[in-house]
Amino acid sequence: MPIQHFAPPWHVKAPPLSFATRAGDLLFVSGIPGFDANGALPDGFEAQFANVAINIKRVLAEAGAEIRDLVKVNVLLTRASDVAAMNALYAGAFGPPPYPARTTCVVHALPDPKMLIEIEAVASLAKS
Repeated sequence: MPIQHFAPPWHVKAPPLSFATRAGDLLFVSGIPGFDANGALPDGFEAQFANVAINIKRVLAEAGAEIRDLVKVNVLLTRASDVAAMNALYAGAFGPPPYPARTTCVVHALPDPKMLIEIEAVASLAKS
């Protein structure tokens, strides 16, 4: 099976990347920040997290997958103080258990100084 690329929505100003790439039965989702449907980045962490979850679900759906198909998630936060809120929001957006494997890192910065979170993921598209 050839590699399949999923482009960003036409209205989103994105760097040179695919939002996701399918290789065989694996879907690699690029880091998704908290931009809304209009390309705006809200100020609050909860709003940015909600946008990330919406955008990841949209990318997964476009590839024929859903949250339950995630096998690995990497969460990047710019503030350690957001870890507890992220865990609570994550449980609702990525649950119910069992959850995918996950790494959470607090980083010095993301590409836009207003970005508080970015999530990348790997999903299995193998259907049993």
